Amino acid sequence: MAAAVALSRRAFLPHLSLRFFSSLTVSPAILSSPAASSAPRLNLDDTERLYASVPTGDLLSSLGMLYTMAMEPAVDLGMAVMRSPAVMERRVLREAVVGAVRRTVYRKFCAGEDAEEAERTLGRLWERGLRGIVNYGMEDADDGSTCDRNLAGFIKTVEMTAKMPPDSVSFACVKITAICPIHLLERISDLLRWEKKHPSCHLPWKQTSFSILTNSSPLYHTLTTPPPLTQEEEVQLQLSHSRLATLCKRCADTNLPLLVDAEYTSVQPAIDYMIYSASLEFNANAKKQRPIVYGTLQSYLKDAKERLVQAVDAAERAGISIGFKLVRGAYLSRESYLAKSLGVASPIHSTIQETHACYNDCAAFLLERMVKGSASVVLATHNLESGRIAAAKVEELGLGKGDQRLQFAQLMGMGDGLSLGLRNAGFQVSKYLVFGTVEQVIPYLLRRAEENRGFLSTSTLDRQLLMKELKRRLKIAVMGK
Repeated sequence: MAAAVALSRRAFLPHLSLRFFSSLTVSPAILSSPAASSAPRLNLDDTERLYASVPTGDLLSSLGMLYTMAMEPAVDLGMAVMRSPAVMERRVLREAVVGAVRRTVYRKFCAGEDAEEAERTLGRLWERGLRGIVNYGMEDADDGSTCDRNLAGFIKTVEMTAKMPPDSVSFACVKITAICPIHLLERISDLLRWEKKHPSCHLPWKQTSFSILTNSSPLYHTLTTPPPLTQEEEVQLQLSHSRLATLCKRCADTNLPLLVDAEYTSVQPAIDYMIYSASLEFNANAKKQRPIVYGTLQSYLKDAKERLVQAVDAAERAGISIGFKLVRGAYLSRESYLAKSLGVASPIHSTIQETHACYNDCAAFLLERMVKGSASVVLATHNLESGRIAAAKVEELGLGKGDQRLQFAQLMGMGDGLSLGLRNAGFQVSKYLVFGTVEQVIPYLLRRAEENRGFLSTSTLDRQLLMKELKRRLKIAVMGK
C-alpha cells in the first residue's frame, strides 16, 4: 500500500487546478440530512468556519491522501505488500516499504514514533480546540516479558500526559492483547464460552466480574470441552490482572481515564472479563462521575445491545458507574471469514444500515443512563448522521455539552470535518492518537486502509468537505472574492 500510495499521491497533488476542482461536485446528500433540523447547532455546511484553523497545505495533503486511499487497486496492492512475508522478511525490501509508509499513511493516521512526537501532535490538536486519546500502539504480545515491556510503555504514556496543558488529553488507551499473552486470552475466552453453554462448569481462577456473554453471543469458537487452565496459565492470568491494575492505578492517580480497546470475537470474552473486574475495583467511587475504566462496544455485532444492557444493569446493581467507548467495529473481514470457514452465521449485522441502527440505539441508551448517573460514554463515530442524532439526543435529555462523562471521538486522519463541526457546536471532541514505530503500528494501519478503501468508504464525507473548502479558497485566490 505504501509504495502505491506514495506514487499515486505524487501524481495527484500537482494537478490540483481550478478545472480539477470544478470537475468534482459535492453531493448535497452527503452534506445535508433530514436529521439536521433536530440538531441545528451541528452544522458542517459552513466549511470556511469549519476549517478556519487549518492551513491550505494541510487540506491539500489530506485530500490527496484520502483520494489515493479510495482507489481500491492501489490500496489492495499496498496491503498485499505489507502482509507479504516474502517482502517484509527481506531487510532491503522491508526498509523500502517502511520508508514509504512513514512518508504517507503513517503521517496521516499516526501521532509519531515516540512519546515526544506524540506530545507535539497533541499540542497542535489542542491549539485547534481538540483533545487527544493517546495510545502507545502495541498489540498481540506472545509472552510475559513482552507484556511487561509493553506495560512500561503504557505507563510512560500516562506520565507524559502530565506535561501537557490541562484537559488536552481526555484518555489513555490500552489493548489487553498487549499486556496479556494472546494465547491466554484465547484459552480464557474458550472457557468463558463453555461456562455460558454449561453453567455448571466451575472456573476456580475467575474473579468477581459481570456476566460476559448473552444467549445471542457467538459461541461457535468453542465446540468441544476446553481443558482447564494449567497452573502456569493461572499464574500468567494473575500477572495480567496485575498489569492492568497497575495501569489503572496510575491513571487513577493522574485522574486520567483509561479506554480499553475491543478486539475480535475469539478473544473479546476474556477482555470483557478483565475490564469488568477492573471496573468493579476502580470505578467503585465514580457514581455520577467519570469512571476510570472504560470498555469498548462494537455495534456491528448482533449481540452488542444485549451485552450492553446486561453490563450497565449489572453495574447499577453493583452501585458503580460504567464507561463505554461505542464504535462500529474494525474486524469485519476477519469475523466474516472465520464464520464462513466454520459454516455458521456471521456475528456481524447483515447490512450497514443495521449496524448504523444498532450504533444509534446503543448511543441513545447510554445517554439515557448518563442522566441516571450510571454510565459514561465516548461516542466514537465518523458517521455524520450518528453525530447529528446523538447531538439531538443530548439536547433532548438536557445533558451539558461540557459534561466530562460525554465525549465524541474520531481517529486521527479520519472524520476531521465531523470533529471540527462537533467542536464548533460546543461538544468535547477527541482524536484517537496512536504512536509508535512504523513496524509497531502496521496492524493498525492495515485496518485504517481497509476502512478508507473505495470511494464509498468512511472517508467520503471528509473528501466532500475538503473539496468544498478548497474550491472556495481557490475561488478567492483567483477571483478575489
